[in-house]
Amino acid sequence: MFAVDGDVFAFIKPSLDAHTLGINSAAELLSDCGYRIIIGDEDIAKAMNDIKYEVNRQKVLDWIKSNKVTQIGLSYRLDQDEAVNMVGYFMNELKNNNMLSYQGGAIKSIFFAGLPKTCEIIEREHKGFVRTFKGGESIRETLTKMGVPEERIPKDVLEGSLYDDLRMEFGKDIINSGEYDSFKPINRATYDEYGTDEDTVIKRLDSNFRKPFMPLMRAHVGPYSSSIDRLDSVQEFISWAKELADAEYLDILSIGTSQLTQSNFGEDWEDKPNGGGVPINSPEEYRMIWDASRPLLLRTYAGTKNIAELAKIYEETINICWHALSLWWFNRLDGRGPYDLYTNLKQHIETLKYIAKTNKPFEPNIPHHFAFRGADDVTYIVSAYLAAKLAKKVGVRTLILQNMLNTPRYTWGIQDLAKSRAMLSLVKTLEDSNFRVILQPRAGLDYFKPDLEEAKMQLAAVTALMDDIDPHDETSPPIIHVVSYSEASHLATPDIINESIKITQFSLQKYRDLRRDGKIEDMSRNIEVQERMLELLDSAKNIIAGIERYVDNPYSAKGFYKIFAAGFLPVPYLWGEVDEFKYAKAWRTKPVRGSVKVVDQNNRVVKSDKVVDYAKGNLKEVAYVLNQKVDITRV
Repeated sequence: MFAVDGDVFAFIKPSLDAHTLGINSAAELLSDCGYRIIIGDEDIAKAMNDIKYEVNRQKVLDWIKSNKVTQIGLSYRLDQDEAVNMVGYFMNELKNNNMLSYQGGAIKSIFFAGLPKTCEIIEREHKGFVRTFKGGESIRETLTKMGVPEERIPKDVLEGSLYDDLRMEFGKDIINSGEYDSFKPINRATYDEYGTDEDTVIKRLDSNFRKPFMPLMRAHVGPYSSSIDRLDSVQEFISWAKELADAEYLDILSIGTSQLTQSNFGEDWEDKPNGGGVPINSPEEYRMIWDASRPLLLRTYAGTKNIAELAKIYEETINICWHALSLWWFNRLDGRGPYDLYTNLKQHIETLKYIAKTNKPFEPNIPHHFAFRGADDVTYIVSAYLAAKLAKKVGVRTLILQNMLNTPRYTWGIQDLAKSRAMLSLVKTLEDSNFRVILQPRAGLDYFKPDLEEAKMQLAAVTALMDDIDPHDETSPPIIHVVSYSEASHLATPDIINESIKITQFSLQKYRDLRRDGKIEDMSRNIEVQERMLELLDSAKNIIAGIERYVDNPYSAKGFYKIFAAGFLPVPYLWGEVDEFKYAKAWRTKPVRGSVKVVDQNNRVVKSDKVVDYAKGNLKEVAYVLNQKVDITRV
């Protein structure tokens, strides 16, 4: 059934699920095709959390009716059983109210995006009326499945990049040969403190700079199922940690803790939903993980409240190898924490001061969170620079610069290279004898396809992209965050994580061999990448200069609040606190030849000086609002 001019597409997700990029990307694509799009607000998202209750179902139905919705998209990428139940309650309510098209109602189609097994169950239970998206669909596939006639799809939306095609051919050769499977673990035990509580990521990195250099491998691991007891889930993770340590492929184990671990650590959780991830709830459980994981380096998520206190617990229990903070994120803005933005910024900066005293590195878990909310490429770069300069000012000596590639998924590789180089070169201007920057690239969160063989090829291809960021420095990247190839299909077990590391390390060395032999393009000389990098650098410097000129004390909690609230960092897909931060989401962004740019209401690209002028004009109002907040907290 084709979509027509009068159709209204509505997208809804439960607030428990922080994965919003897929919904926002689909909404942007449909908007480019000329359709009206609405996205469920915070109230609707909360109602979807507990859709089993009649009052919440009625709230969602009233919202659908009042907006004259004809097509509905649902998204839930966490627990399978919860997702199936959510769709079941929702579909039954639509049927009971005769709202589906075959009943004479207005709803023509229902779409669901989630994990592949979840999609299979939903397709079976709802007899094809619910069309599912398992991840990795092309733009054409996505829009066709949503009923968009091809003649309505703008041509520039369907264009691709030759560089990406060549890297996928490289990936296909790597996987089809099967040679990667013979890759052996690297002996990292080249220094006395290896695996002890005196070990650090800097010692491990500096002790392993030898030819051929093999980057340190980090992986994010977090098994959880709602059908398993909490303590059993923790024990499963402990067994996984030991298995990964014994295999010796992984260097840095990133503990994927649950939402409740981050927000309610040490409390009685009662029947609160876990939200996915390892449900750790005591220092003793962290110590058990430390003991089981020798000689791995460990790290984990920051808390979303009592943030400094949790950072101290991580130091005392797992000798955390570096801390990660999100500054503007993991609070009420994205539904991940209880604090308002200003309180969150204050706590994060206090925690940064503590991190500086520990002499541990800091990772700004920031630029990709702006990208998840629709930010343009310049905002991605500027947010990283601001976080790095703040960290340096409070005394942090080492910065782990995480760089999420393929975000959004339709980003072209040449645009990723330009953005990565611009960000790295700008942040590295802060380097001196007291401040060091360490690059850590990774694949995008929704990059991989559910087909496991294709996903392995993608992993090899994105490894080549990482190497092309700084192609003539064989010590770059120093650390790679390996996203396992099963990401779009199912949870990565230790076997899958180890295989993903083999693919990554083997692909890196093979790609470097091809470059040395002159069999691939030297991307350091690619004119298109160079021109886009210079354009991004010029725009980013313009935004930063505007911030430092017009915002009082910019590198502070008040400064960062005003920078965001005034609109220096556009986030059009912002979900929470939208009234307070209306200027932050005022601009639109759109894909332009594989990049993301700020555009006006007529889809014309907006220059950075116009963004600065707009934000500068909002500063007085924003300062007034902030002062009221500060006065209230003093009472």
